[in-house]
Amino acid sequence: MTKEKTSGAAPRAPSLLDASIPIVSLIVMLSLSVYLYGSDSSGGANQVALLLAGAIAAVIAVRNGYPWKEIEQAIVAGISTAMVAILILLAVGALIGTWMLAGTVPAMIYYGLKLLEPHFFYAATCLICAVASLSIGSSWTVAGTLGVGLMGVSLGLGLSPAITAGAVVSGAYFGDKMSPLSDTTNLAPAVAGTDLFTHVRHMAWTTTPSFVIAMIIYAIIGFSGHVTEGHPAMAMTMNALESHYHLSVLTLVPLVVVFVLAFKRFPALPTILFGALLGGVFAVWLQPDVVVAYADAPGKPFWLAALKGIWTALANGYVSTTGEPAVDKLLSRGGMSSMLSTIWLIICALAFGAVVEHAGMLARLIQSILRAAKSTGALITAVVMTCIGANVIAADQYMSIVVPGKMYRAEFLRRGLHAKNLSRTLEDAGTLSSPLVPWNTCGAYMAATLGIATFSYAPFAFLNLINPFVAILYAWRGFTIERITPQEARREASAATAAFPD
Repeated sequence: MTKEKTSGAAPRAPSLLDASIPIVSLIVMLSLSVYLYGSDSSGGANQVALLLAGAIAAVIAVRNGYPWKEIEQAIVAGISTAMVAILILLAVGALIGTWMLAGTVPAMIYYGLKLLEPHFFYAATCLICAVASLSIGSSWTVAGTLGVGLMGVSLGLGLSPAITAGAVVSGAYFGDKMSPLSDTTNLAPAVAGTDLFTHVRHMAWTTTPSFVIAMIIYAIIGFSGHVTEGHPAMAMTMNALESHYHLSVLTLVPLVVVFVLAFKRFPALPTILFGALLGGVFAVWLQPDVVVAYADAPGKPFWLAALKGIWTALANGYVSTTGEPAVDKLLSRGGMSSMLSTIWLIICALAFGAVVEHAGMLARLIQSILRAAKSTGALITAVVMTCIGANVIAADQYMSIVVPGKMYRAEFLRRGLHAKNLSRTLEDAGTLSSPLVPWNTCGAYMAATLGIATFSYAPFAFLNLINPFVAILYAWRGFTIERITPQEARREASAATAAFPD
């Protein structure tokens, strides 16, 4: 009888200590993981740390009166939010595999080596990815297509893959943040309570100078890097590509088709999957000898050998045999199986995030921050830190926008601050910090797609690093911080209650 009453009682709100223990435990374990395993920590060590921290959070939640079944359901619901992202990851792995087989990525590398001047390469990479992402509104699509090719170009030029990956991420997230076609660019104003184009115009104040500074830094690095024309790696790579593939503009057709579909707002998953299958078709058409050799099916008719080659590339990626070890390492990429470790990381991270969010631990930490934020500068700084914290804890870009947006919206109105200040800050910190966290869905995706560990490229993702500081600087100086009248605040507060009831 006592048991039944206890199970029916409302759960206790977590104390600050309750909320802090899982977070501190996670930080300690992840630090140990990186110390012990280095760049290999995402191969399993980080996953263990996230699950153990989730278990600690679950024990505290059960002690506070949350039924285990309810916690279990929250975990399942949390993981389910990433199912589309997981399927996209698998599709991108398949796409990279068939595009390697078809010569699409090798052609991007080949023509990139011919066209891109080494001194301008980092700045050009950032700009190319920014324009492409701005036009289609998807950082993931840009990184999975142009980004992969640009990574190959950097190796052919003898340049730093970590800096290149940082430039790809900076450019891709500039477009993801500023494009009206982007899902986060639509989500942030909806959560904060303003309209899309007001939000985009207000973001330009912080994002444009951040992007210009990033471009200047990339240009300085490029010109101070002692790059010599005709780098030996460049000639060797181009010769290997020419001898192994039949390269022409036709090999770039799958890339063009994917970008056209993305521009026309086709959903990402079918677009990328179609691009992967189209890569298989073009492989059989343009590289039949490569496909048959890769299939390794002696005695089988051509169509059956071709089917096996494409199937293998979709599942396990492409293994290059040009005879040049550096080029073979560059081109041996892709396949759905290459994404499994990343998917494992995402699932563990979302399980942890679901427990701390469901048990009220994330909200409790935010309440403490809010009480300490007295001025406008402190409030916006608190939003920045909360968005970054949500990306670390909840491991999901959308959570880093929705949770802080809902929790700070009323406070912005109470202080007479226009909702566009909040929506801008959500993107300045939430959208841009997401690819800098290795276990976040965005960080895991970028690392898996570009082939560079998150902690390796993060110091060079200059836009993502600079923009949150610019947002904080503006807040403390009061620059472009717009206010509303008490009457407007009351009207907005009523709309907020209707849109997001507690």
